[in-house]
Amino acid sequence: MDLLNTLVEKGLRRELPTREEALAVLATSDDDLLDVVAAAGKVRRQWFGRRVKLNYLVNLKSGLCPEDCSYCSQRLGSKAEILKYTWLKPDEASQAAAAGVAGGAKRVCLVASGRGPTDRDVDRVAQTIAAVKDQNEGVEVCACLGLLSDGQAERLRGAGADAYNHNLNTSEATYADITKTHTYADRVDTVQKAHSAGLSACSGLIAGMGESDEDLVDVVYALRELDADSVPVNFLIPFEGTPLAKEWNLTPQRCLRILAMVRFVCPDVEVRIAGGREVHLRSMQPLALNLANSIFLGDYLTSEGQAGKTDLEMIADAGFEVEGTDQVTLPQHRVAAAAAAGGRGSHEGGGCGSHEGGGCGPCGASEPAAEPVAEPAEARTDLVAVRRRGAGTDLAPNA
Repeated sequence: MDLLNTLVEKGLRRELPTREEALAVLATSDDDLLDVVAAAGKVRRQWFGRRVKLNYLVNLKSGLCPEDCSYCSQRLGSKAEILKYTWLKPDEASQAAAAGVAGGAKRVCLVASGRGPTDRDVDRVAQTIAAVKDQNEGVEVCACLGLLSDGQAERLRGAGADAYNHNLNTSEATYADITKTHTYADRVDTVQKAHSAGLSACSGLIAGMGESDEDLVDVVYALRELDADSVPVNFLIPFEGTPLAKEWNLTPQRCLRILAMVRFVCPDVEVRIAGGREVHLRSMQPLALNLANSIFLGDYLTSEGQAGKTDLEMIADAGFEVEGTDQVTLPQHRVAAAAAAGGRGSHEGGGCGSHEGGGCGPCGASEPAAEPVAEPAEARTDLVAVRRRGAGTDLAPNA
């Protein structure tokens, strides 16, 4: 297929595909799916080999968020029966992180619900970062605390944070349909604050909220423009008790096409399969490792994930290997660019060289195929399990 050959060549050169090419990936048929995975897999292996980076979530503060994000089980007015608790103490968070590190995770993501941290919250998280790093040698720490005020990103970096996560989630055009208590521009501003402070920017999307192909392409192009070092791809978990509980729009094939499109648009960044992979990819999860070079180990913030042991077996059985703490995730050209710009994160930074220019110059792209009419996905509510173990409980974590 000429389209895939063109996209592979561009990915190996770190060249931005045209929007028409990105849309054409999403419009490919199921008959062509394995060809799409194989093509995107060539780009993934060029920049990341067969390594899989493991990340581990620690939910520092769960539920009772004042924001109204429609997808979130922790939102204002949510009736989802999730765990609700206030801030974990630094030693509690460190113990939770240690379980993930013992399971093979090299990055711990410290997450707290809420609009954004107060200065006191930043002090609290700084103590938690210190505790995690003191007790887990070589671990990377990513903070995810919501919208940042001026100076807070710098304080987090000074405390030892390597990265900051704040997802764009969906396109600017449809953002107001999903959230009304803050704006798309607010999210962009926080990613830029983290970037400017020297933190590795982690920002991604949520697929399956009823968005169009154009929306998916828009948000991925925006993430490339923001120069995110890692792009988590979440697949909506339709929690009962949230406004999007009935949105079952994804199939495993659709998820694979989305991951392939992200890889072609962002060839040399850490593409992470995040929340919802067990619910929507199901038995196709191993195929997705050919597209993404990073996953979360074990459970998520408010839902249970696949058993950590099963994750490790899946990686090995698919012919991949867990990335070690002594290995650098990002390609050398991104690390070098970050160093030249003054560093970004204490482990590997980012900086790209792959995001200059942009635009959609003519490159012989074929017209996108007509979008296939898909049957609604079966609602697999049996696969949505609320987290009842790990952080905030007396039960052992899943790692």
